[in-house]
Amino acid sequence: MSRNKYPEQTVERILDAARRLFLEKGYEATTIQDIVDELGGLTKGAVYHHFKSKADIMNALGDRLFLERDPFLAVAGRKDLNGLEKLREVIRLHEADAEQQQLGREALPMLKNPRVLAEMLETNRRELTPRFLRLIEEGQRDGSISTGYAPELAELIPLLTSLWLAPTVYPATPEGMLRKFRLIGEALAALGLPLVDEEVMRLAEDYVARL
Repeated sequence: MSRNKYPEQTVERILDAARRLFLEKGYEATTIQDIVDELGGLTKGAVYHHFKSKADIMNALGDRLFLERDPFLAVAGRKDLNGLEKLREVIRLHEADAEQQQLGREALPMLKNPRVLAEMLETNRRELTPRFLRLIEEGQRDGSISTGYAPELAELIPLLTSLWLAPTVYPATPEGMLRKFRLIGEALAALGLPLVDEEVMRLAEDYVARL
């Protein structure tokens, strides 16, 4: 999820083409040449000028989709929800985004690439941790969250969900995946952040079923 440092119009065309192909053919089956053919008039060299690899295209596409559909932004102004409820709503909104979920599944094999892993960890630190921290601290203020480890949990949640729950990094059976979700829920609750309720577990079950 790196920031866009390239001429806007060309990059957007590349990302739009890649988005269509990744959803239609899948990430592994799509080649750079497929993306070039989809663009019409743009050379392979021009694509490589903007992106070093297909993995870089997927990273940038994931970045763009997240910023377009940022679930943290969607709940920020909600007056009807406390901090804990906003965190749960973030999870629900994320899981309800079918296109983002499909692209996320396509991206899972990329986690075998050390550079991609490093970029993902940096994104977690830069983008997700501050968002989680704001909502955890809001929950502390309104009394819905009682943890004394707000900064640590804001770092830990993205780390666990993006790495420990990634089957390409830590292989697990469907039941094993659900055990991990339950363990995370119990651990967070013990630390004063009861994030995983019955609805969140149902979302976890749906997620595992799709994998």
